[in-house]
Amino acid sequence: MAKQTAKSAEQKPVKRPVHEVRMGRIKATIWENETREGTRHNVSLSRIYKDGDQWKDSSSFGRDDLPLVAKVADLAHSWVYDNGVTSMTKPSDAGDEF
Repeated sequence: MAKQTAKSAEQKPVKRPVHEVRMGRIKATIWENETREGTRHNVSLSRIYKDGDQWKDSSSFGRDDLPLVAKVADLAHSWVYDNGVTSMTKPSDAGDEF
């Protein structure tokens, strides 16, 4: 039993998404990653569905899902753009031009 306790103490805490966009069955989950260049975001798109009493998700989309996939991806892009300013994209105070 002591081995399990020590092993679980070594595990990293569960990483949670920083934001989620959902329209109907389509969901964009936004994850934050720290890099040497600053904060970066990754987006996972999924379709949620119910299988009996259990909720599941899939990365496969049907024809009728695609308009919502596009809208949710656009909203996720807007969130990342508004919340993901890094040192690479932030203009410096010195007035340097890119």
